[in-house]
Amino acid sequence: MKLFNLIAATALALTSVTATAQGVTVAVQNAWARATVKGQMATGAFMTLTADVGAKLVGVSSPVADVAQVHEMKMENGVMKMAEVKGGLDLPAGKAVELKPGGYHVMLMDLKVPLENGSTVPVTLIFRDAKGAEIKQEVKLPVAMTPPGGAGKPAAMDHAMHSMHGDKPAGK
Repeated sequence: MKLFNLIAATALALTSVTATAQGVTVAVQNAWARATVKGQMATGAFMTLTADVGAKLVGVSSPVADVAQVHEMKMENGVMKMAEVKGGLDLPAGKAVELKPGGYHVMLMDLKVPLENGSTVPVTLIFRDAKGAEIKQEVKLPVAMTPPGGAGKPAAMDHAMHSMHGDKPAGK
């Protein structure tokens, strides 16, 4: 059964989901959320977004988290900082925007349940086009310890990210 869940999660991660409304199309590719350990109250979700015309990712929600936000992690004067992206994340026409560990990402905070490796988590992405129309896209993210294909930031980077939100890394 675990093998089936892993295969299903991988298939979901490799598929593309597209949101279309009022002439705006946003493709969501390679989406996944990082699995959590007992007591962990936040995690990241990652994906690549491509809008056919200029748009913004202005919000996110999930029934598994009390708080869901688009965040940016960056180095400033040798210090790693993470904060919510205010006003939305720009999605230039035709340009893929990667949400990944160590950069832009979705933070799921105040988790209601642990996110188990091999499961899926529903997330609603909210986009706004240049005319102000909002488009909601429902996405089911596979939950994994590492990105599809096994590449990505080491676990220490992820733990540092959670610590910035007041969570303690596992075993501490």
